[in-house]
Amino acid sequence: MKKVASHAGILFMRLISPLPLPWLRAFGWVMGQLLYVLAAPRRRVASINLRLCLPQQSERERRALVRRNFVCFAQTFLDRSWLWHGKPEVTRRRLRLTGALAQLEGHAPTLLFAPHFLGMDAGAIALSQQLPRQGSTIVTPQRDPIVDAWISRGRRRFGNIRLFTRFDGIKTVVASLRAGEPLYLLPDMNFGPQESIFVPFYGVQAATVPSLSRFARLGRAIVVPVITRLTAQGYETRILPAWTDFPSGDAVADTALMNRRLEGYIDAMPEQYYWVHKRFKTRPPGEPSVY
Repeated sequence: MKKVASHAGILFMRLISPLPLPWLRAFGWVMGQLLYVLAAPRRRVASINLRLCLPQQSERERRALVRRNFVCFAQTFLDRSWLWHGKPEVTRRRLRLTGALAQLEGHAPTLLFAPHFLGMDAGAIALSQQLPRQGSTIVTPQRDPIVDAWISRGRRRFGNIRLFTRFDGIKTVVASLRAGEPLYLLPDMNFGPQESIFVPFYGVQAATVPSLSRFARLGRAIVVPVITRLTAQGYETRILPAWTDFPSGDAVADTALMNRRLEGYIDAMPEQYYWVHKRFKTRPPGEPSVY
């Protein structure tokens, strides 16, 4: 039964891929409103995250922001239909690369700091379709092998994208980075106490993987932020100038700096960040759960 459901879901995404973008966004708006009502556990997680990170907002403002976040979540999910199955010319037309594109020229080891904004897959597709460099990223395998294979095919659609997992080992990833393959890295997640250090995120101690600092040091790589925004026309992926003060040699200071700069990116479009993740699930010793 589970296989049937997985295949049906993938077929649905293929069938809706030719629809006009305004139609998909309208369906996403309805889907997001339904999720806001039905997905109470995730709504609660997002609400707690926003209460911790944006305490200056009123309860009413946070509820409205969570609702918009669910709508953006649903819209970006449905957009994977045309990102992974639509005509290449349609995909290219809807994905706009802007900013410091010269940072991605040549073959210098390059880390692409891609925070968990909801358009993260669109940003990766834009880079792989519109830039000549072969790249790589680190993914978390899905429990359902059918869904996992579908996602992998979608992410490899344009170009020979190398998909590492957290089990491939740091040496393999560093070798790829040093060979000139840009690494699309999403390190702003809670992967538990074994792989994390505690640094502030919006003033709250958050278990954060120090992989951006570690890979930058070991790969002798520049760090280029890549921020993808959902727009009415599709997506805009903005390439920011490389950080000139990173890494410093102090992984804790580097990771704290990464979070501070991430806060600025989030403040520009808070409704598009991945708030449904239990960012503060792992607490420092002695602190109670916030969820």
